[in-house]
Amino acid sequence: MEDRMRFSALRILKEGLTGNANWEPHWRNPSPKSKYDVIIIGGGGHGLSTAYYLAKNHGIRNVAVLEKGHLGSGNIGRNTTIVRANYLLPGNSEFYSHSLKLWEGLEADLNYNVMMSQRGLIMLCHSDGQRDAFVRRANAMRSRGDDAQMLSVQDLRKFLPYLNYNSARFPIYGGLLQKRAGTARHDAVAWGYARAADQRGVDLIQNCEVTGFNINSGRITGVETTRGRIEANKVAIVVAGRSSQVAQLAGIRLPIESHILQAFVTEGLKPIINNVVSFGMGHFYISQSDKGGLVFGGDLDGYASYAQRGNLPLLEHVFEAGMALMPMIGKAKVLRSWGGIMDMSPDGSPIIDKTSVDGLFINCGWCYGGFKAVPASGYAYAHLIATDNHFHTATNFRFERFQTGYHLMDEEGTGSQHNLH
Repeated sequence: MEDRMRFSALRILKEGLTGNANWEPHWRNPSPKSKYDVIIIGGGGHGLSTAYYLAKNHGIRNVAVLEKGHLGSGNIGRNTTIVRANYLLPGNSEFYSHSLKLWEGLEADLNYNVMMSQRGLIMLCHSDGQRDAFVRRANAMRSRGDDAQMLSVQDLRKFLPYLNYNSARFPIYGGLLQKRAGTARHDAVAWGYARAADQRGVDLIQNCEVTGFNINSGRITGVETTRGRIEANKVAIVVAGRSSQVAQLAGIRLPIESHILQAFVTEGLKPIINNVVSFGMGHFYISQSDKGGLVFGGDLDGYASYAQRGNLPLLEHVFEAGMALMPMIGKAKVLRSWGGIMDMSPDGSPIIDKTSVDGLFINCGWCYGGFKAVPASGYAYAHLIATDNHFHTATNFRFERFQTGYHLMDEEGTGSQHNLH
């Protein structure tokens, strides 16, 4: 990375004293070349991180990221920013453990402030059975080297004094704390990866929608776009929410449904919620942003849709769950809501794999857990693209598990109905 592009305390002081006149754009705005070694379709968190790790880890710099809008305009710019590694099942657990380790060193790696805040995540339990399940999860987390701590009700009262501890319907039995979990600023993650990839020679091409694939004798040779034909040796699809539509252009049908996940933010308040809190009996999770707004969300809208906004019944459901857990939230004013299109897979776990077309790869099926996976997803996807072999933390994220039933990773145990995960 060029010294003139590095951020440092000294550089910020110098620019402040000289009128901030010497800052340069974070990334270039190049026109597409006629051919690349690798084309990545999708300029969101996963696509940008893939480009970065291709350049950094594998020395593949002749790479283009094609984004139909502007960088970070999809789900990376419309989520609730939670980072965690508290998964239970083998296959998922080691992957998210690797992701959290990457998150912890991400700001130094990218030389960019992604506002990673390891404020801790508390998952609440509301029955004896749920508490036993959390103890099992905590033991599994510790066994792979991650932190986990079971909290009693007395412990919770110190952490979260504002909860409704007198609820007869949803009694609170305790909680599971992961101190290393927390939040990060979603936009900044996209910007940091974009800046770092650009500095390593990757072309970030915006307003360039892919309209078709050029396939010759079963091998990918390039793509058709709104800015013309671009040839490539390899093409990687990573377009959360639109995966089925883009893959269909190549004649591939994915085991994916698209559903809407809504999120909400309140007016700015003084600091009150110091952790990420997850309701164990209702669909509700909440944290407080650096601007003071309470950021919270819940369950999917139950029907398949490509709309980037949800409907009122689910909004009411989320608000009711929030009021049941922490009645004080009723005093806050909701400013806005938004929705992201989720790639829902049959078992609730992602797909990072080759396709039936030689040289065409797919990264999809993140359900509503894609943000916390951004670093590890890009790391593993870049490894697959560069070497044609799966990275060891992502060996179970293959299509074949849906054909054989072997290594299915159904964390919630809800079966093969997409919208239940």
